[in-house]
Amino acid sequence: MSETSFIKGLYLVATPIGNLGDISERAIDVLTHADLIACEDTRNTKKLLNLLGITGKNLTAYHEHNADQARPKILERLRNGTMIALVSDAGTPLISDPGYRLVQNCIDQNIYVTAIPGASAVLTALQLSGLPSHRFLFEGFLPAKTTARKKELALLANIPATMIFYESPQRLQETLTDMIEILGNRSAAVVRELTKKFEQTVRGSLSELSDYYDKNGAPKGEIVIVVAPAEQKEATSEEITALLKEALKTMRLKQAAAEVAEKTGESKTKLYQMALALKNDSE
Repeated sequence: MSETSFIKGLYLVATPIGNLGDISERAIDVLTHADLIACEDTRNTKKLLNLLGITGKNLTAYHEHNADQARPKILERLRNGTMIALVSDAGTPLISDPGYRLVQNCIDQNIYVTAIPGASAVLTALQLSGLPSHRFLFEGFLPAKTTARKKELALLANIPATMIFYESPQRLQETLTDMIEILGNRSAAVVRELTKKFEQTVRGSLSELSDYYDKNGAPKGEIVIVVAPAEQKEATSEEITALLKEALKTMRLKQAAAEVAEKTGESKTKLYQMALALKNDSE
């Protein structure tokens, strides 16, 4: 791809989370031709660029502590026709960082924005956990203080989705203990050092994981905790009928059956027959 092929604007560039081989050719091309690279930590990004053989680039810091001051300057350069790449220290930008505000401003000001996909610790940990992946919630870092952490977990306790958290090694044991108390002893996985030499996934119940780290000590490296969804209570026939009636107000039979099946775990075929009977009765 030649330099003239690039539209001036903001490029959200995913970088490796550990293994340098995960960088894409497209990402390298964008980083090579960008007029400016906005990054979480200029030192880390400079190391990455050196490893990729990219030199002489202009870097500027853009992170949660300076975003409000740095964003207007970046937007001004974008309005003046600059090609800017936004990267985080590792992985996909906007995941647990302030980049989304910059993207919002670009959209509001009709500035070109595109994404260069790549590595993501969130999705990689979900894949390795072995837990349900059809519906998930990324919560980022929980509060550092126990009281606030428990309060946040209580808000998440009944969500019917696999939950993904970032955590520090020093707080892992405390967080697992609070999860057992608030969420119950669910299946979970602790994934660390993704794509690196000492990558590890420990799977089991939350209590088993707590016992494991109590015995082996706090792990090293960057950590992702993946926790199974809340167990859904089996719906009664009355509840299922009510859900079908509500769904049939706005959906066709097949769609209504699929919607209620997703919520209750009942067979789509059985629900379709129930929905058909309800429709015939109403007519």
